[in-house]
Formats: sequence, structure tokens, C-alpha cells
Amino acid sequence: MKEIFLCKYGEIALKGLNKSQFEAMLVKEIKRRINEYGKFSVSRAQSTIYVDPLEEIADSDAVFDELRKIFGISTVCRAAETEKDMDTILSVIKEYIPPLLAGKRTFRANAKRADKRFPLKSPEISALAGGAVLEAMNGKIRVSMDAPDATVTVEIREEHAFVHCDAVKGAGGMPVGSAGKAMLLLSGGIDSPVSGYMMAKRGARIEAVHFESFPYTSDAAKEKVLELAKLISAYCGPMRVTCISVTEIQERLRDTVDEQYFTLLLRRCMMRLAARVAKDRGCDALVTGESLGQVASQTMLAMGVTDPAADMLVFRPCIGLDKEEIIEIARKINTFETSILPYEDCCTVFTPKHPKTRPDILKVIAEEEKADLSALEDAAFEALEIHYTDN
Repeated sequence: MKEIFLCKYGEIALKGLNKSQFEAMLVKEIKRRINEYGKFSVSRAQSTIYVDPLEEIADSDAVFDELRKIFGISTVCRAAETEKDMDTILSVIKEYIPPLLAGKRTFRANAKRADKRFPLKSPEISALAGGAVLEAMNGKIRVSMDAPDATVTVEIREEHAFVHCDAVKGAGGMPVGSAGKAMLLLSGGIDSPVSGYMMAKRGARIEAVHFESFPYTSDAAKEKVLELAKLISAYCGPMRVTCISVTEIQERLRDTVDEQYFTLLLRRCMMRLAARVAKDRGCDALVTGESLGQVASQTMLAMGVTDPAADMLVFRPCIGLDKEEIIEIARKINTFETSILPYEDCCTVFTPKHPKTRPDILKVIAEEEKADLSALEDAAFEALEIHYTDN
């Protein structure tokens, strides 16, 4: 008997003739993510990916945690691999399953017979497996078919049989990179890391651009953003973060435009610069953390005058979520505590008392022309800094 990992996927199984392409991308991502933990064999068959440790020193616990964060995997479980012989299977159940049921009061047995040549049918396998559990647990657990604390499963597949207990939910979604590449406008707040995570879950490869305003914002604020990038790269994969200073642009806007248009014009400038970086990096879209109506710059009309500045597709995964829903995801992906650290970001600098919430595009453009930002944007782009996450 040896223990391996079974990774199941959901959406990929529905991809028809393109299924093998998505499977190959997922296998490649799994190999990359677990490479540092030892030698593993990664193979696929029957909508399952098998991750098999090839050496005793392999860090299986770390691999299990890593597999749960890989987009494309819907469930993952540790399983005992054994011969397709019922007596052997029952022996493995008695040895392997009891420690997994410690503290459980009820269970049920389940069987999946993918190999129809196996002499016993699923109900017969389930009955024998349940009996083996009861015998091994010596009265410390009972059967419950309706709401058990645990489910013991026997899978009969083409080459081997597998015994496991309660698969753990994975990250779901689609393999990273299967839906193109996008540029995330990453601030130090709660929303934008969640947006990056949500786009990566749908298969987008994520890069990030961050806007800073030194000396109005500090180095600690930038380090906070780089830490957020590192945290979401645990799901999204390695990330390149481009940092651009907009200090001179903000000072020009402060000195030349009607105050109520300041935030809108800064957002248009950031969208232009982000799109410039995105096109340079081969990205197909921008991603922002905006949620409809959350702040003054996130009304429909306000977003309607900032999007044209980008001249490319803009995704807003959080657009229909309220703050509590966004926070729930931020806690799940471990970015919330970092996001709430009290460091300023560029959007808090020179904030107008009464920002325009129902802007007219012609008036916005007229104010923008007064500022004459083209040369300053060129200078900001030329002075950008690049950082990489180490995930």
C-alpha cells in the first residue's frame, strides 16, 4: 500500500474536444508548483490527475496544501493505492482508514466502479467496505446514510483501486493561463487583490501595476502592495509587479484642474498608463477592484468616463459584490490582514471634498486638456520599476 493524491476537476471535463489541452495545462501547473517539495509522478486518466510521491523524503503535507490552491482542481484527497482484489482492498481499509475517522461518530461507505470488469458491483463493494470499517473501529463508530460525519470511498479504476476518506475542496475554476493574460491595477486596499484572485480563477494569467506617490506615500506602502502580490501569487502563480510614480501628475492636476474632477482625471491617467504597460506585456485586458457605488469614483457614469482612456477591455470582478462579500474572499485568500495595514496609497492623496459623481465626458476632457499630462505620463512610464514575486 502506498499513499498518493487524487485531484478531481469539474469544468475541464465539459470542454469536449479541447479537454486534453486544458488537462495538459493543469498538469504542467501542478508539476511547476510541487517541484520544490520532492520528486513526484503526475499523470491523468478518467477526469482525475494522480500525484504520486517517488521518494520517502518528499514533503507530502506541503504538496497537499499546494494542490488545494491550484485553479482547475475541484477536490483533492489523499488515497491509498492498492491492487484490484477485494480481499486486499478490505485489508487496506482496516489499516488505512481508522486513523482518518478519529473523533468521528458516523460514516458511510461509497464505491465507484469505473472498471466494469471488476466482479463486484458498487453496492456490494460498499457493503463489504462498510463492514471492514466497522470491524476495524471495534464499535467506536456507526453507519449513517443521511448525514454522516465522514464518507469512506473505494474507487475501482483501470489499473488500480483506491481507498480514501473525504476529499477536500480545491480552488476550482480553470487552469491559470488558459484564458489569456490580464493586467491588474493593484492598490493596497482590500478589493484589488480579490479581483486578481477571481480573474486568475477563471484562467487568466495575472500581472500587476501599482501606482505610488512618493513622498506623499511611503516605501512601507509599496512593500505592503508587494506583499499582497506575493500572497495572491500563491493562487495566481509568479507575478511581475510594475510600480509607477504618479507624484508629478497628481501635483499638476492639483494645480491646474477643477478640484471635483481630480479623482476622475487621475483614474483616467492611471488607466492610460496601465494599458500602456499591459500592451507592452502582451496582456489582453485590465482588471480593477471597483465595486459599483462603493465610493464616489465608482458610479456608472464615473467608470464610463475612465474606461475610454484605457482603450482596451476592462474587467471588474467585484462589481456586483458588497464589501462584506469582498472581505469574505479576502480572508479566504489570506490578504485581508495585510490590506488593512494603515499605509496610505496614491488614491488618498489630494482627495477632493466633493468629487464629481455624474461627470460629463466633454467637461472631463476639457479639464484634462488644461493639465496637459502627456509629457508627464511619458516620463512616469520611462521611470517605472519592476518587481517579481518569488512564488
